[in-house]
Amino acid sequence: MITNNISIRQLQAFVRIATTGSFTRAAEQLHLTQSTLTAQIKQLEDQAGLKLLDRTTRRVVVTVEGERFLPVAERLISDFTAAINDLQSRAELQQGQVSLAGSPSVVTRLLPDAVKMFRQQHPAIHIHIRDDSAGSLERRVLDNEVDFAIAGNHSQQPELRYQPILKDRYGMVLPSGHKYADREQLNWESIAREPLVLLSPDTGIRAQLERFSQAGLPLELGNTTLEATNPAGLAALINAQLGVTLLPALAADTDSFASLRFIPMEAPAQYREICLITRRGRALSPAAAALLEAVRTQITQAALPRWVESLA
Repeated sequence: MITNNISIRQLQAFVRIATTGSFTRAAEQLHLTQSTLTAQIKQLEDQAGLKLLDRTTRRVVVTVEGERFLPVAERLISDFTAAINDLQSRAELQQGQVSLAGSPSVVTRLLPDAVKMFRQQHPAIHIHIRDDSAGSLERRVLDNEVDFAIAGNHSQQPELRYQPILKDRYGMVLPSGHKYADREQLNWESIAREPLVLLSPDTGIRAQLERFSQAGLPLELGNTTLEATNPAGLAALINAQLGVTLLPALAADTDSFASLRFIPMEAPAQYREICLITRRGRALSPAAAALLEAVRTQITQAALPRWVESLA
């Protein structure tokens, strides 16, 4: 009974003998003893059920079946070598791709310098970056659409690992001409007297504000009549004097909010944690692991905005 246990070493032995016409030269080139080479050819022919080489005292002749098999064996060796080279290139970060996701403030404020650092060392790696709401980011990691995400812990998914790398303080964001604009800090009772403009419920920031409200802070989120799905839209509504909002410091430190004031909240101060989010039980590729490390390094070295603290 013919089995399919032919090895790449057997194929290499056959091709080298066929092309050199000599067991002796083939053994030298493959750095094998002639007895080992002979054993490999015998195993190959036994597996194939056919004679591939005719050996005489003077020369080696490839049989008809061997002639037909030779280009196939050469192609198999070539494909195998290319596949191994591809794996090694990826392991050595010479090629490959990384897909990651982050909240809008993370993509805007934290990723550019980290990606620049990574690209200087690994210019051939293709990087795809998504920005999205926290709930969607978690789902993308769970569905293996991205290698990792950087965002707040939206729903504590048991299949995900959350590693805190930053924390930033919550504050009120308001127009520069607002009556509170000259304050250094604000208490939570101040919110009760202000019309709130909020991010939509699918965002991590809104989910955290809901938890603050449930914990007893004076936030009447149910009375909100203006919502935006992204920070840029939120900033535009506040610039139009339609209300104020509550944001963590990093989210408020983007170009969209450049003309607005951020005033931290006190009594009590409240914080958001930004985490590296990966899927439990899934090993990162070498490229993804290297980019994640670049993000960590950048955070520890970066001059972070006020009210933002590194935990990396």
